[in-house]
Amino acid sequence: MSKALGQVLQQEVDKRRTFAIISHPDAGKTTLTEKLLLFGGAIRLAGSVKARKASKHATSDWMEIEKQRGISVTSSVMQFDYNGHRVNILDTPGHQDFSEDTYRTLTAADAAVMLIDVAKGVEVQTIKLFQVCAKRGIPIFTFINKLDREGRNPFDLMEELEQVLGIRSVPMNWPIGSGRELSGIYDRMNNQVELFQGNDHSQIQVKKVENYHDPAIRELAGEFLHDQLCQDLELLDVAGDPFDMEKVSRGELTPIFFGSAVNNFGVQTFLESFLRLAPKPEPRHSLAGLVEPTHEKFSGYVFKIQANMNPAHRDRIAFLRIVSGKFERGMSVKHVRVGKEIKLSQPQQFLAQDRDIVTEAYPGDIIGLFDPGIFRIGDSLSQGSEIVFDELPTFSPEIFAKVTVKNALKHKQYQKGIDQLTEEGTIQVFTTVGFEDMLLGVVGQLQFEVFEYRMKGEYGVDVQLQRMPYQFARWIVGDKVDPSKFRINSTLVTDKKGNYVALFENEYAMRTAMEKNPDAEFLETAP
Repeated sequence: MSKALGQVLQQEVDKRRTFAIISHPDAGKTTLTEKLLLFGGAIRLAGSVKARKASKHATSDWMEIEKQRGISVTSSVMQFDYNGHRVNILDTPGHQDFSEDTYRTLTAADAAVMLIDVAKGVEVQTIKLFQVCAKRGIPIFTFINKLDREGRNPFDLMEELEQVLGIRSVPMNWPIGSGRELSGIYDRMNNQVELFQGNDHSQIQVKKVENYHDPAIRELAGEFLHDQLCQDLELLDVAGDPFDMEKVSRGELTPIFFGSAVNNFGVQTFLESFLRLAPKPEPRHSLAGLVEPTHEKFSGYVFKIQANMNPAHRDRIAFLRIVSGKFERGMSVKHVRVGKEIKLSQPQQFLAQDRDIVTEAYPGDIIGLFDPGIFRIGDSLSQGSEIVFDELPTFSPEIFAKVTVKNALKHKQYQKGIDQLTEEGTIQVFTTVGFEDMLLGVVGQLQFEVFEYRMKGEYGVDVQLQRMPYQFARWIVGDKVDPSKFRINSTLVTDKKGNYVALFENEYAMRTAMEKNPDAEFLETAP
């Protein structure tokens, strides 16, 4: 590698921060995302998702069904520059039914920001997403939001993080008062206070202080709140965990930031601290070993496919995470799975609906590739040698339905829609052994609604879904899988790769099948 290219790659990798925001619905993820974009100068006015019929829709929510419901159901990516950093935010669906898409998106992130509502604490969806991050060992930074509303005691929230998620925490700042009494936050790392001015919470004053005992805080926040702050921080200094970057990097300790995204309070401090502490793009596992970001040859993998992002053009976009080397528009790369050289001539980057053609990009960046139908989730692209990255996980569906087309003449369009939506990972398709019936499996009910909506809107096909009673799917692995042994209390199907999958109506049926087939393995995800 030429020395000049090596230096450029190192500089560009050092600048990158690629992360996802994970949260339960309604924790304020869209608001936080937009405030971060606002600081980066990427948008002039932050919109807000208020209700189903809100007139102004969030920058990151572009699909029609999202606008109607006021929720994010697709993952897009947004990029902006701030303080010498190139920031890539991966937007993940906030609705619990779209967890599968979110899980895959997390494979493209180097860090995660866990957003928690100060009144609600750790919620169900947050737990699921946290577990995916923990399994991958990626650093997690916590932003406790809505501090201007009545909420729970910060110590209780810290304890809940440890009890429910099994992660220790270290507050980087601390609230001065809470809810209506909130007057500001004390920044423990920089010895400064951010204080609200007046009653409207629109003006924020930042003041440097000696320490939290500084009389200036007493003057600004009042005697009672200052005494409370001193008591809390003295306790933290003695009994709290110290900040330890190595533990944060391993995902064992989470730095906590308190703030209110809707009031822009604590957001800038959080962004600046996060960019300083979060990891730059890391090496990725491939079948041939670790691939370093500074490796001169370009490589990357497809983690998401989205059809019809622009309804006027009926297009498909494959989202590619760049792992190594420099990407240049028009370059030729090896599409490893199909064994062909392809030319990447229309790469794009996104700010929700707005797209720019990319001329160059570096490790950590996400680019959208125009897809004429050649990409699948998990595909590896590389220059020179054939690099194959670890396969992306498939998650076990929990809701099943038999699908039929209302108009038999539309079968061709129906098949095209099924194929494309399966490749996007919106639905999983199974075929019953012996009867050749088509069953769809999803992680959550909303995915069926989106499936019906998109089949009609994008492919002109009306479908009918008949719910099936199954609750569990298990992939069966073994040298001698005898289909006849899985007829009792279950239905045997095959997935799109021809693997056998048993569908069970309840846990009892599943346990019975496992006992009767001790030689077979029952897996929650595809082998």
